[in-house]
Amino acid sequence: MSAPNGRDARAAPGPERATTPVPAGPAALAWRRRRVALAAFARSFARHRAGLVGLAALLAISALALTAPLFVDEAGLSITRAPGDPYEPPSRRYPLGTDNFGRSVLDLVVWGARVSLTVGFLATFVSVALGTVIGVAAGHFASSGGLAGRVVSTVLMRITDWFLVLPTLVLAVALAAVLPRGVGTIILAIGLTVWPPTARLVRAQTLAVEARPYVERARALGGGHAHVMAWHVLPNVMPVVLAQTTLLVATSIIAESTLSFLGMGDPATVSWGGILEAARNAGAISAGIWWYMIPPGLAIAVVALSFTLCGRAVESVLNPRLGEAR
Repeated sequence: MSAPNGRDARAAPGPERATTPVPAGPAALAWRRRRVALAAFARSFARHRAGLVGLAALLAISALALTAPLFVDEAGLSITRAPGDPYEPPSRRYPLGTDNFGRSVLDLVVWGARVSLTVGFLATFVSVALGTVIGVAAGHFASSGGLAGRVVSTVLMRITDWFLVLPTLVLAVALAAVLPRGVGTIILAIGLTVWPPTARLVRAQTLAVEARPYVERARALGGGHAHVMAWHVLPNVMPVVLAQTTLLVATSIIAESTLSFLGMGDPATVSWGGILEAARNAGAISAGIWWYMIPPGLAIAVVALSFTLCGRAVESVLNPRLGEAR
C-alpha cells in the first residue's frame, strides 16, 4: 500500500487541479482582442484634446435634443398658440427673444436639434451604406473577379464618377422638388447625392486589403465572393468607413439646413434650416432682428465643427502617420 502522502496521493486530482483555468476558445479570444483594441482606441482618442472637446459638445447637444420634450412645451411651437408677442428682444422670459409669431427662439432651436440631428445621422447612414457596398464590390471584383468582374467594377466606378461630377446641391434640390415634401425626402435626397467620395475611398482601401495573404488563402480554400467581401474585406475597411462617417454627418446637417433654407423641407417641421428660412421670409435681416437669425446658424456651425473635430481625431487614431504629418 502506498502512503497517504506518497506519490499516488500527489498524482490524484485535488482541489487545485479543479481550479485550473480552461483555455479560451476562438470566439473568446476574438472578443478579448476586440476589447483590447477598443481600449487602445479610447486611450489614443483621449490624447486628442480637440476631439474630446468636439465629443463633449456633441454629447451635450444630443442629450439636450433627446430631453427637449421634458422642458419645451410643444404646444408653444404652434403659430396659433404662441405665448409671446412678435419680435420680443432677448429677456429673462425669452433668453433668445421671439420670432414673428411670438414663439420662443430658444425653444425653436432646442426642438429643431431633434430634426436636424436625426436627418444628419440617417442621411449619413444611407450615404455610407451605399458608398461602402459599391466601393467594396468595385474593389473586390476589380482584383479577383476576372474579366467579368473588371467590367462590373468599371461600370460601378463610371456611375460613381457621374454622380461625383454632378453638383450635389443641385441634384439634391431636384430630388427634393420631385418627391413629396417631408423629412424622409430630405434624408433620401442627401443620402443619394453625397455617397460617391465614400465609394472611391472604400474602393481604394479594398484594393489594398485584397492584396493581403489571408485573402489569397481564403480564395484558395474555396471562399466565394460574398464570403471574402463579408468576412475578410468589410471588417478591414470599417475603420475608414467610421472616419468617413464622422465627417459626413456634418456635411449632411449642413445640406439639410440648406435644403430647408431653400424651402424644400416640411413647413410643419421645426429644424434649424427651417428657422433660417422662416426668418428670411419674415424679413428679419432687413429689420435687424438678429436674435432670430444668429442662434440657429450658430447651432449649425457648432455641430458641424464638433463632428469635424471628432472625425479628424478618429482619422489620426486610425492612421498614426496622418497625425504625425499634422
